[in-house]
Amino acid sequence: MNSNSEIKSLLEKFVLNQCTPEEINEVVAYYKKNQLTDDFPTVEDIQQLLGEMPKMDQKTADTIFMNILSASKEEETVIEIPERKSNFRKYISIAASIVVLLGIGFFYKQSLADKPAEKEFDFKSSDIVLQLENGETQILSEHNSAQVKDEKGNIIGNQNGDKIVYENSSNPEKLVYNTLKIPYGKKFRLQLSDGTFVHLNSGTTLKYPVKFIAGENRQVYLDGEAYFDVAKDKKHPFIVNADELNVRVLGTHFNVSNYPEDASTDVVLVEGSVGMYKADEEFDALKNTILKPGFKGTFNKGNAAISTKAVITDIYTSWINGGLTFRNMTFKNIITKLERRYNVTIVNKNEKLANEKFNASFGDESIDKVMSYFNDIHGINYTIKNDQILIK
Repeated sequence: MNSNSEIKSLLEKFVLNQCTPEEINEVVAYYKKNQLTDDFPTVEDIQQLLGEMPKMDQKTADTIFMNILSASKEEETVIEIPERKSNFRKYISIAASIVVLLGIGFFYKQSLADKPAEKEFDFKSSDIVLQLENGETQILSEHNSAQVKDEKGNIIGNQNGDKIVYENSSNPEKLVYNTLKIPYGKKFRLQLSDGTFVHLNSGTTLKYPVKFIAGENRQVYLDGEAYFDVAKDKKHPFIVNADELNVRVLGTHFNVSNYPEDASTDVVLVEGSVGMYKADEEFDALKNTILKPGFKGTFNKGNAAISTKAVITDIYTSWINGGLTFRNMTFKNIITKLERRYNVTIVNKNEKLANEKFNASFGDESIDKVMSYFNDIHGINYTIKNDQILIK
């Protein structure tokens, strides 16, 4: 290694877990030679780098610290202090920081390697799943009632049928998240701690705080489709993160559709106002797209462009009451939505049909009636056997 600027750059990569195994060995070898000089990164530099690292809980931090202490007893490293007394404290601080950084870097990487991969949710199952922050899960039945508890056993909400209501009594110091996962063929309702009401469509996952914290935005994370009736709170904006898009409101009614097979994320505003902006940007009312009631905002996932147009909002919110609407949609995407709505498997052997586009609206109809419509109007031949549909 030729210069201290190089080791500084390499240390930054190490702290952010971006080093190759060879680079890690190079960093360790460098410090064993105790080559600390004036242009070496200061303690403040190191603290700033630490701020960019993922947050860790106290238990993990304590484990790391104990491992560092244990390692230091097994193999002592003698650090020679330069003769210049004015830099004595600086070098001691830097040396101590290096030991901590090396320890954190190693154990953080090790914890990532040891952490088991989270099991992917099976949307074709019949289970509505509530997942706690620590990974524990609870199976919910829309026909039963139950208490919702945190990992310590404290009651934080109540489930009654297809609805969970969270309490607003505790004052947590940090955000704790629950995640609801709704399988195909089912819907669910949720009342957050601030009084915001959410309808969740089938095939949807929503991650949300058990209790919002004063002084911070009320943010939730959506994969799928949900209708939000947001409790008004001018001091605490409500933000729905839909992958690369953020939807920001103060209190209003709107629908967000963010399914993976769709080329866009759609936001339909029923009442109030909504701001749409890229998730990696700060909200700016003068620059961002602001929707008016009766408009749909479309975020193109390919180029991140946002467009708006006037719509009949009932078409996009009818799913709450069992409705089903397709607008200029390819048949292959219609198949995906039918599978999600009715929890069936559809096999299409008519390749010419896949990319044809359709417009159709249904009430709370059975899959038999929906398929019969396509057969009557568009001449689509099919057979239904149990939960399997074959299109010839």
